[in-house]
Amino acid sequence: MPPTEASSGDRPYLIDVSRLIWRFWTRRLPTGIDRVCLAYLEHFGDRAQAVMQRGGHQMILTAKHSDRLFALLLSGRAGSRARLVHILAAAMPSAMTARARPGAFYLNVGHTGLNEPSLPTWIAANRLRAVYMVHDLIPLTHPQYCRAGEASKHERRMTNMLASAHGVIGNSAATLVDLASFAAAQGLPMPRTVAAWISGPPPRVAPRKRLLGSPYFVTLGTIEGRKNHLLLLDIWRDLVRDLGQSAPTLVVIGQRGWEAAQALAMLDEPSMFAGKVVELNHCADDQLADWIAGARALLMPSFAEGFGLPIIEALELGCPVIASDLPVFREIGGNIPTFLDAHDREQWADHVRQFVSDHPERSRQIEQMKAYQPPDWRQHFTIVDDWLSSL
Repeated sequence: MPPTEASSGDRPYLIDVSRLIWRFWTRRLPTGIDRVCLAYLEHFGDRAQAVMQRGGHQMILTAKHSDRLFALLLSGRAGSRARLVHILAAAMPSAMTARARPGAFYLNVGHTGLNEPSLPTWIAANRLRAVYMVHDLIPLTHPQYCRAGEASKHERRMTNMLASAHGVIGNSAATLVDLASFAAAQGLPMPRTVAAWISGPPPRVAPRKRLLGSPYFVTLGTIEGRKNHLLLLDIWRDLVRDLGQSAPTLVVIGQRGWEAAQALAMLDEPSMFAGKVVELNHCADDQLADWIAGARALLMPSFAEGFGLPIIEALELGCPVIASDLPVFREIGGNIPTFLDAHDREQWADHVRQFVSDHPERSRQIEQMKAYQPPDWRQHFTIVDDWLSSL
């Protein structure tokens, strides 16, 4: 069967949904990158066709099949695997032979498939304008906190991206600085770039309830080495030893990840904390907002981050923030959070004790947050749409 042109004039975008299909199938809770992929799908979906990557092949769905797939992925409904199989089975015959319309924008905002060697070749052969979002270069800047093999895989992602990009969107200016450093080290040219902050779910408007009657702190993010949960758990072990049931509670919200054996071992010994550490591996958006809104502070002692969406969510909900002194945290949080050295355990312990009460530093944050304006998706896509039109 001869190839058919898949992209029509009213569908100038090809959006890669490989990551969303995989996450939908595994029924994993959405990560920050997943939320970005879904936001792009919602914004560009009616002007786009779906691209799937599998086994070194890039497949383009027709507009009809794309619309059905987009609706399913955006629905987030559990138990819809059969529907997904049905849509993909119907789409595959034409998708396997479809060719893109030259000049179409190919959007990949989830990193998935960027390490595939055939991707730059496919982009060039179809004369596409590839636009990527880069979320971080942590596997290259901090490989010690990543899974084995992730550094070499991420290097291939970034190399393929720079070799084929018509433009790159950075989730922060700090991320684009890291990308420029990598490009210079590799002797690769930098494409045109734009920084556009990402956002989270819409803020809640319903009254919030306090989930604990006693003071508590929240830390939010996948339980992995670079998030530095071990620092907090060491502090809480000492707090429980010194204060007993008068100690505040630490609420650890996030799925279990990698390179965090010591922290996970401590979480698996709940008697160590006398009930003063609560681990929540699953937390819906509404409940998460309740936890953050009632906390004495959000604690973010990360060694490295590409963005830091929990900080924005906390400031939006009026929750003070104690965070590592990272360039990206200062970029998105301004002067509101309290910034500490991620390695300085004593400073962190002192500030936790201070924030249990109405310490002047906590009161300063609360006052400054009154004027805080969080980024939102409307602002993000205003930046991106204007920039795309310039390409």
